Amino acid sequence: MIDPLPPKPVPRRQRLRRGRDRLATALITAGGIGVVVAVMAIGVFLALEVVPLFLAEDPQVSWRGLWLPQPIEGHELPQHRWQPDTLTAEESPRYGMAPLVWGTLKAAFWALLFAVPLALGAAVHSATFMSRRLRTRLKPTLELMEALPGVVIGFVAGLVLAPWVERHLAGAFSLVAVLPLGMLLAGLLWSRLPASLAQRLPPGWAGLWLMPWLALLVILSLWLSPWLEARVFGGDLRGWLEAALGLDYASRNALIVGLAMGFAVIPGIYALAEDALSGVPPSLGEGAQALGATRWQTLWKVVLPAAGPGIFSAVMIGAGRAVGETMIVLMASGNTALMTLSPLEGMRSMAASIAIELPEAAPGGTHYRLLFLAALLLFVFTFLVNTLAELVRMRLRHRYRRLGRGA
Repeated sequence: MIDPLPPKPVPRRQRLRRGRDRLATALITAGGIGVVVAVMAIGVFLALEVVPLFLAEDPQVSWRGLWLPQPIEGHELPQHRWQPDTLTAEESPRYGMAPLVWGTLKAAFWALLFAVPLALGAAVHSATFMSRRLRTRLKPTLELMEALPGVVIGFVAGLVLAPWVERHLAGAFSLVAVLPLGMLLAGLLWSRLPASLAQRLPPGWAGLWLMPWLALLVILSLWLSPWLEARVFGGDLRGWLEAALGLDYASRNALIVGLAMGFAVIPGIYALAEDALSGVPPSLGEGAQALGATRWQTLWKVVLPAAGPGIFSAVMIGAGRAVGETMIVLMASGNTALMTLSPLEGMRSMAASIAIELPEAAPGGTHYRLLFLAALLLFVFTFLVNTLAELVRMRLRHRYRRLGRGA
């Protein structure tokens, strides 16, 4: 009977490498578990701070009353009002959460309305049409925009953009109307160019050769807007909006917030959507074109449906960022708790109210706990949105893996 050979001793260097790998794995696992525990602990802490608000049976606060209009002196109909501070001792505070939720959703809506078309359009062009040389330079630049602090963007929006728009209201409105139409006109003119000239302006470099055209449109819009305002609106567009449409223009309004917050949200949506589009297996597009589909048909019928979950995830994460943004709304919205549909009036978001009022709220009081309720609502919304986005992203990854095996 032959004795088995004794196991060879493991070299010392290999033992050290295995030890480092195990230590790194343990640290990464502990860090991930710690993040999950920290997030859940934040939610539990906020919930514990809010529960006493409804156990105290305060006559001023009830869950139903927080969302319904309240009777207010001087108004025939009940009004939604957030007024925690009173000017006189006879007045009572008004705690209505509806204006804060409305302002939060209103700011996020206008931000996404501005950011989603630009971010998704840039992602589609970058992933499918842009030349590789230009893409390697442009994509990191757009992604670096996400590093801009929100306070800087809010500072520029509140102190530079808002006064400029107020002074050049007609010019700003003309830019909003002219630039999208100018882009469509540029595409139409390019499609009608002779083949020899169109080859000198390839779609992959449209991000560069469109710049002079857009600059010309901006100059013409700002130059012609005073004349158009004088001829059409009697020289006072702001007065015409108030007299004809009943719209009161505030210097810091939802449009200013939408432009500033949209600028902050664009890089995140662009990066995630571009990764989703670039991750679609090339065999899908090549197969569609081999069957006779054009590049546009391939994009619309094949690439976009395959990358749909990733694009949806990008938009959801952008919505979560817009809802939770604080400094931009704080500095560019006017912080007036109004419930109006007009984009020319201000609003007050839950995040801005927490930042402004929490340092002055009495700990343990009604106002203090209502601010924690606003924080809890923001936490739940952001958690649900990010969870949904992550589930959709996992579905997309599974789909790509399955398509890759099928190819």
